[in-house]
Amino acid sequence: MRGYRGIKYTLFICCYIFWVVSAVLAAVGIYAKIAKEKDVVDTLMLDPALLLIVVGSAMFLITFLGCFGALRNGTCLLKTFLGILTAILLLQIAAGVVGYLFTDMVMERTERLMMKAIVRYREDRDLENAIDFIQKKCCGVESYKDWSQNVYFECLHTNPSLEACGVPFSCCIRQQNQTVLNTMCGYGMQQLEETTAGLDVFTIGCLEKIAWWAKHNLLLVAGLTGSLLLLEFCMIGLAAAQISRIKKVQHLENENADGSRSGKKENDWYPAFADFDERGDE
Repeated sequence: MRGYRGIKYTLFICCYIFWVVSAVLAAVGIYAKIAKEKDVVDTLMLDPALLLIVVGSAMFLITFLGCFGALRNGTCLLKTFLGILTAILLLQIAAGVVGYLFTDMVMERTERLMMKAIVRYREDRDLENAIDFIQKKCCGVESYKDWSQNVYFECLHTNPSLEACGVPFSCCIRQQNQTVLNTMCGYGMQQLEETTAGLDVFTIGCLEKIAWWAKHNLLLVAGLTGSLLLLEFCMIGLAAAQISRIKKVQHLENENADGSRSGKKENDWYPAFADFDERGDE
């Protein structure tokens, strides 16, 4: 019956770390959302600030249940935390299985989402920065000519934009020891053939590049995914173990209460520093 403190504080520390991280994510997202201009992209998957707020807030609430439940020995909070975390774990496993079985469908929907991001480039500063960050070794979704889907880079004679038939500067191949960034290096690149344009900009699409990177780094991807699932599984096990320990203490207390098991209501709250090891050995 020993080791309750180790279970309790290990769970508390794990939840507390994620709680702090989630608070930072939500705060950054809120700050970015407030700093934006009005009438910008407000779609969840295309708005990094909104995505940070939603993910950070969800993590904050879930890990708060784990932190407070573990510290106060609250079975109600711990059960809620355990149920939510189990559901998330099952959804992640299901998503992985579906993604593996229906790879083509997942790739098609990912392509649509990325194409929408290209269309809305320049409408949202955070989205623009995110795309520029991704386009360090690639350009567009399938090729550099995908940028013709954007109103600023559309390759038409009637397009008055100076960037017509061009690509963003993030697609440009940076030279060694280059200190000054040439933001006009992508101008007119869509009018060139792939071999010619490839001398100055990346011509391969980012979807293909991401798929290539994942295939050639399977061990890293599997390791990161497995580590996340293992951490969630360990937290589920810790929460279940703490709930089981509290239930045993409640059972012993009810047996010792005036010799009647049904005469005392179970207590869902205990002092934060209650020594359950000693109680369990009585």
